[in-house]
Amino acid sequence: MAAATLDAFLNSYVGEGDRLRSAVAATVHQLAEAAVKVRHTINQGVLGAAFAGTRGANSDGDVQKDLDVYADDIFLDAMRHAPIAFYASEELEQPVLLQADAPLAIAIDPLDGSSNIDTNVSIGTIFSLLPATGAPGAKNPAAVFLQAGANQLGAGFFIYGPQLALVLSLGSGTHVFVLSNRLGAFVQAYESRIIPARAHEFAINAANYRHWDEAVRLYVDDCLKGAEGPRGRDFNMRWIASLVADCYRILIRGGVFLYPGDQRKGYHQGRLRLVYEANPIAYLVEQAGGAATDTVTRILDLEPESLHQRTPVVFGSSREVNRIARYHTEPSSIGERAPLFSNRGLFRA
Repeated sequence: MAAATLDAFLNSYVGEGDRLRSAVAATVHQLAEAAVKVRHTINQGVLGAAFAGTRGANSDGDVQKDLDVYADDIFLDAMRHAPIAFYASEELEQPVLLQADAPLAIAIDPLDGSSNIDTNVSIGTIFSLLPATGAPGAKNPAAVFLQAGANQLGAGFFIYGPQLALVLSLGSGTHVFVLSNRLGAFVQAYESRIIPARAHEFAINAANYRHWDEAVRLYVDDCLKGAEGPRGRDFNMRWIASLVADCYRILIRGGVFLYPGDQRKGYHQGRLRLVYEANPIAYLVEQAGGAATDTVTRILDLEPESLHQRTPVVFGSSREVNRIARYHTEPSSIGERAPLFSNRGLFRA
């Protein structure tokens, strides 16, 4: 039997024509069309006019590249043709009011991993769909987005890699669609992905080891000690520095991702944005049977205080995410390493 296309999947999701579901489906359709346009520009590489130039920094202090702004313009234009009340983006200080009476709000990172643009590493677009019903008016549009991630109606990301793929959840599993050049449509490649509970890989930027809290250092130490250490098995370490690429790998073959806060200036609360990075990724991971926390607290339970708020993030295989939380809260409960803080790590003299 032929695999379902994205349009067929969305039609099945809408069913008998529920207004809110119809709005979600129409929005995903517009996002998919916009992603194809962005992918075409990315595929031109340095031959394209919008590829690798920089424009200084965005409102949150990160380097802003021409392709960041180009992608934001493409998705913002697409959302003008979708039932979206408010559009919030990493590239914009404040949300944009599109249709005051529309039922949805979208928070988006138009080009995740843009530091990798020049190096031909997979980058992506992350989005979160939220209800806009009862939202305040244009006087304070940012308030629409200050709701817990558990309220999301759907979330997903596009990954511009060897294939253009869409990872999508609308509340019933996490599904993967790949663009078929032959059909000119997204086709379902994986239905209801399940992340294995047991992990054999972890992803973290080990260059920041000296800045981490003790609990994070000790967790990594234990993994690196392999079969001879307290974990009793070998681990591989991965770090792509592209959130969508790391998440896609974990969805396909398991593992755990850590981007903790650390002691550097500006990093105490982590670096990933809660509203348009951590929340949609957490939603996708949970719908695939995994877990996502800020090292201790479930990401989807956090109440944002500002649109561009940052947070530490741990996500992936549920058993591993829960173990990392215990390193922070109940180290004595980890029986194979007691007392936890008496064992010096591999990176320390």
